[in-house]
This record gives sequence, structure tokens and C-alpha cells, in this order.
Amino acid sequence: MKEDTMDKFNWDRSDLPEGFMFGTATSSYQIEGHGFGGAGRTHWDDFAATPGNVVRAENGLKACDHYHRYAEDLDLVAAAGLDAYRFSVSWARVMPEGRGAINQEGLDFYDRLTDAMLERDLKPCATLYHWELPSPLADLGGWRNGDIANWFGDFTDVIMGKIGDRMHSVAPINEPWCVGWLSHMLGHHAPGLRDIRATARAMHHVLLAHGTAIDRMRALGLSNLGGVFNFEYPHPADDTPEAMEAAAVYDEYYNQFFLSGIFKGEYPARVLKAFELHLPKGWQDDFKTIQTPLDWVGLNYYTCKRIAPNDDPWPSHQEVDGPLPKTKMGWEIYPDGLHHFLTRTKDVYTGDLPLLVTENGMANADIIQNGQVNDPERIAYVDVHMKAVQRAIADGAPVEGYFLWSLMDNYEWALGYEKRFGAVHVDFDTLTRTPKASYYALQDALRR
Repeated sequence: MKEDTMDKFNWDRSDLPEGFMFGTATSSYQIEGHGFGGAGRTHWDDFAATPGNVVRAENGLKACDHYHRYAEDLDLVAAAGLDAYRFSVSWARVMPEGRGAINQEGLDFYDRLTDAMLERDLKPCATLYHWELPSPLADLGGWRNGDIANWFGDFTDVIMGKIGDRMHSVAPINEPWCVGWLSHMLGHHAPGLRDIRATARAMHHVLLAHGTAIDRMRALGLSNLGGVFNFEYPHPADDTPEAMEAAAVYDEYYNQFFLSGIFKGEYPARVLKAFELHLPKGWQDDFKTIQTPLDWVGLNYYTCKRIAPNDDPWPSHQEVDGPLPKTKMGWEIYPDGLHHFLTRTKDVYTGDLPLLVTENGMANADIIQNGQVNDPERIAYVDVHMKAVQRAIADGAPVEGYFLWSLMDNYEWALGYEKRFGAVHVDFDTLTRTPKASYYALQDALRR
């Protein structure tokens, strides 16, 4: 690599507290290959088959074929010197109809996967749901249907009854904002709705399902159970009161709705004013389940947004372009936002509860030269965000781990296979894995 190219991190293990956990993260539909192993159809298969929803109408039927290549992939995780592997399980792989009959082949896959992690001294960190709802449940209303909390609880019993005894940690639902708002209000993800009533109910039912799953896992004797939430720092587009209010609304429905429900037993005032008409009957009674205590909280953080007011119906705002350098997702690089959310989450919601950065990373147009994949931008991105983590720890935030998104290039949902977040390059024709410069930089930092 060229001498003027960043090829290593400006931190190593010794710069973090003793026992600080380093890991990488993936999700089932994005890597496994949903067409293998008897998995049932999901609403992502349906969404991708609808013209205009996904780049080139690509889907996760083959993905990275992790279903057959998991040993090779876990070898890469272990060889990097990482401590933990954050993965998700597919509801439709385990229960093709979402309820009732169990696909033993699917259960056996996660059993083998778990043992393979332990054989490599990797801590298994499971997520029960990363967006691939079984289509038969979508037919019944999906997240709009309050019965989904018990359906999800039953799925939790099945999968955690099989592998729960070997998990280091478990979280029920990855990024509830994406399951609720992005998918039901903005329509960018499956099921692709643009409906405020659907959004209010989905966001509430996601929390009810979260609490139900925690209760079910406690009943199974599991511990180290948490929740994983995504965050974006909202800058007012200017210093007018209108822009500041618009940013405050964005902050409430994006960054505070779910934490407030779990840790305060209430919804933020601005959001509740818009949502209350649409919430299900007796919604207030669900907080006793939603507030089931957690053992840790995970924060997924990538970027900030610039929020400007407009004359549209609530939430009456729009995103505008910002001045900072951007990733290939068009997302500004703003590590101060990670520091902000780690410290605010502690101060406002979680107190001394352990915090983890459960996702952080960037999409980049990697440069392939002579068989090497150079990604200095990714190294620089992780470097400045790790510095933000160190500052948050110095300021009293109990941060105990960091997970890079992602282990390898994969199916990036509505963006198909176009955006590459991996520390390992994947050739989607041959499925050949090639570690990038960022992978080797991580390996070096963890060994130093």
C-alpha cells in the first residue's frame, strides 16, 4: 500500500478498558442465502420482487451463501483476533409459516453455527429479528397486528430453547426504528407502507414484542439480555426556531421513542401527540411488559442528518444536504454524534447499565489492485469513531464493547449488492472472500 494511505489504526487494545469486547456483526437475510435449508418466504422476498423497491430487484436468496460457508467466515472472524460475533437468526428459517411447524433443518443450522463459534473461542451474540418477517405473518398484518408479540414470543421459545444456553448475549430486535418508521412511514423497507396509523402501531408492537421476548428468555433461564437501537444526530438546518423544532421532532421519533418506552414507560410528547389517535386500544397497559428490565443496551450509529422544516403534514420536515465528507451511502461522517448518544443514553435513560456500540461502519467503493483491496476511508472512519468511544468512556459512559458493521460485503436491503460495508470483500459472482486493508488493520490493532 502507498505510504500516504492510512493502513493502520491509531489505537489498540491497550487504549481501551480491561475486558473491552471487540466484535463484528452480520444479519441472517443479508448473508445466509435464504433460498437454502428449507427457509420460508419472507416479506423481504415479496418486497424485492415488486418493481422499483430494490436495486435490480436483487434479493437474499443466495446472498453470501453463509449457510454453506459459515466455517470459512467464522475462521475470518477468529483470525482477526475478535472476541465476539454478533449474528441474527431467521424467523422464517426456523418457523417457515411464522407459527406452528418447525423446520428442523433451520434449527440444526443455528445449532451448528453456535458450536462453530464456541470452537473458535468467539462469544455468540444473537439477535432474534433483523427484519425478515415470515410472509404468512405479513398477510395477517405483520407488525400492525398486536398478536405479533405472542407470535414472536413463541419463536423466541423455539430458537432460544435450542441455542440459548450457549449464548453470550441476546437482543430481541435490531433497530426498531427501521422495523417501524422506515418500513411503515417512509416505505423504504419491507413491507413498504406509507401510513401513519400503521407506523404508530408497528412501533408500539415492536416494543411489546421486545418486552415479551425478554420475558420469555428470562423464563428459560437466560441472562445478559439487551436491546439494540439505532441513532442519527439531527442538526437543525439553520438556527431558526422552526428548524430547531423540526430537529427536535426527528430526535424524538428516531432516537428517543424506544428508549423512552422501555426506560420511562412513556412516549416522547411530540410523537405521542401525533400517534395517540392511531395507537391500539389499551396501549398504556403494555408498558409493564415493555419495561421488562434489561442487562445492557446496544447503540448502532453511522451518521448525522440536517433537518429543515416544511409545510407537509406531521412531522413537517425534510432532510437537506450537509457539508461534511460522506460515505458511499451519502451519509455524513460525524463521530461526535456517537459520543453524544453514548453519554446522553447513560445520563437520561440507562444510568450504570453497560453500553455497547453494536454497529458502526461505512459503505465504501473499495479499490482492488493486484489482488489487494485497499479501503483507507474505512480505516479512517473506524479510527475517528473509536476515538469518540474513548472520549465517551473518559466522560463516564460505561461502554464495554464495539462491533464493526460488517464482517463482509452483503445484501444491503433496498440497495441490493451495490453498497459494500464489509471488512472482507465478497465477489458476488464467485463468492470468493478477500480480506481488505481494514481487516488487517483491525487484526493488527487487536494484537498490539
